[in-house]
Amino acid sequence: MSPTEENRKRILYGRRRGKALRKNQQHAVEEILPALRVPEDENPVDLASLFKDKAEEYWLEIGFGAGEHLAWQAKNHPNVGIIGCEPFLNGVAVLLGKLQKDGSDNVRLHNEAAELLMERLPEASLKKGFLLFADPWPKSGHQKRRFVTDENIAALARILEDDAVLRVGTDHTDYGAWILHYFLRSEDFVWEAEHPADWLNRSDDWPQTRYEAKALKEGRKSVYYRFRRTARKSNA
Repeated sequence: MSPTEENRKRILYGRRRGKALRKNQQHAVEEILPALRVPEDENPVDLASLFKDKAEEYWLEIGFGAGEHLAWQAKNHPNVGIIGCEPFLNGVAVLLGKLQKDGSDNVRLHNEAAELLMERLPEASLKKGFLLFADPWPKSGHQKRRFVTDENIAALARILEDDAVLRVGTDHTDYGAWILHYFLRSEDFVWEAEHPADWLNRSDDWPQTRYEAKALKEGRKSVYYRFRRTARKSNA
């Protein structure tokens, strides 16, 4: 087993696929997804080439689920190149359908664990990042599976530009506290909040996902954090 394969087994949790894909979804996965995949052999990834020099800046969404948020951002920001990470193939198939419907060609996809991509992205190359309603892994024995760790925060700090914005949403109270704990002890990010409304309300350019809608229906309130990448320290 190669080091990459071993690393993939170590960090990838959760299901890879669910129920059988519909015929049109299977076609999209077989015919459209290969052209949108981020090359696995590029290190670092050539973002300008990936988006054929059409993007003015680059964003990253980690764990896009069924793609409601990512598709909305792509449609409303056609000059931005967005990379979406999602190991769950059924979610990828649903997103491909949304992109086709909207005619969006500014999205590229990574169908593996986000960590494998982040280590290959150029330093200070992203203007914005999203981590929305990730699996909270609520059981105490599973908390090590949570995406928010010191290591992943450091990886995000490396690839985000100075002053870049990272949005993190969750409907899970314990995970919300966990997220704040880890980000507040990082010197690379500052929490942009002055009043409760700053984290209790979504902004107009933050569309609802099905996971948030499900949480609201079940009586769980969500939090919407905005962290800003601090300026890198000069070596001079």
